[in-house]
Amino acid sequence: MITKLSKKQIGQRITELRKIKGLSQEDLASSVKISRSSLAQIELGNRGIDILEFQKLSMKLEFSLDEFMSENFNANQHVEGKNESKSKEHNERISEPTLQVEKFKNILLYILERCAGKPNVGETVLYKLLYFSDFNYYELHEEHLTGAKYRKLPFGPVPQKLDTIISQMIDKKQLQRVKTEYHGYQQTRLLPLEKPDLTRLKASEKEVIDRVIEQMSDWSAAAISDYSHKDMPWLASKDGEEINYELAFYREAPFSVRNYGEENEE
Repeated sequence: MITKLSKKQIGQRITELRKIKGLSQEDLASSVKISRSSLAQIELGNRGIDILEFQKLSMKLEFSLDEFMSENFNANQHVEGKNESKSKEHNERISEPTLQVEKFKNILLYILERCAGKPNVGETVLYKLLYFSDFNYYELHEEHLTGAKYRKLPFGPVPQKLDTIISQMIDKKQLQRVKTEYHGYQQTRLLPLEKPDLTRLKASEKEVIDRVIEQMSDWSAAAISDYSHKDMPWLASKDGEEINYELAFYREAPFSVRNYGEENEE
């Protein structure tokens, strides 16, 4: 076992090198003959790494043991000038999400058009449908769907600036907010007053949203909140902080929506 660095430090350095070289977890795991889930655990610092695995990783990621173990190791300097196009491509993938307001509004209207008639779909369920649409799309396509940022709040992930957007849509007569009662509890619901512009959505985007709606739109607020609290992006984030989209790549079943293929277990 490698002992000069903690498992967390080793995982962080491997993650940095993999990302800079533009490799997915699937690519790297396959090349060194371990499962993607094993690599994910190594990168998270939850699993140790033996010397044979380390040697395979060093060959694929092109680092020496001395370089990797040095106190001032810098992944960016190590690969400077190498794999420039891949690095650029990866940097585009992990760029800071930028909210696409009009797209967000149309996705909100589309989800409501599909679900507003269901008595269980209050604001709590709606926010989770938006969250899973955004994070499932990112895991599948490595691109942002709405670009909304989510924070880890007590009742689950909530998109930032949502209240402002909803207020704007209510003012423009695009939405109506109503108070209802569901199973003896007060519930806030949003009703669409206009149809979404589906020309703003790609087929792949609509497909992901439709799958989320089909899977979860009949769940109660308690059920979908509990499910979201077991999703890796939520679990790995700190209370009150922004949830990193990159954490979607550390999901395991049943949350992972990407087909990583048959992986070789050790």
